[in-house]
Amino acid sequence: MSIQDLVDDFEFLDEWEDRYRYVIELGKELEPLSEAEHSPENKVEGCVSQVWLVSETRQNASGAPIIHFRGDSDAHIVRGLVAILMRLYSDKTPKEILDIDARAVFTSLGLDEHLTPQRSNGLYSMVGRIQADAKAAAEAASA
Repeated sequence: MSIQDLVDDFEFLDEWEDRYRYVIELGKELEPLSEAEHSPENKVEGCVSQVWLVSETRQNASGAPIIHFRGDSDAHIVRGLVAILMRLYSDKTPKEILDIDARAVFTSLGLDEHLTPQRSNGLYSMVGRIQADAKAAAEAASA
């Protein structure tokens, strides 16, 4: 599912209560993390809820490095936000990841205006972590 598909789905749902339920449903589709991956090293700082992100560098069909992300949270809504981030960032090249304007995507989904300040801060902490992993992968590839 592309981000445009998500935007279309969000536009189809008129009420924010329905959109929140949809976000929670998205969270149920996350790839599971092992117990060992729920570790302090994978924990995202700056989130009120507990959030863990794992990144793995892989290669796409043409041999270019891409980053596959997996994540989890102990809060249902936040798990859904993690799922949105996975759709936005996972399996893209580091450059593609760094070129994504997350704020514009969240605005198009209406998330910026409907999340509490704490959840917004946590969301952008997750984005910062993803971008940091992408920068590290880009530097490793050019070394």
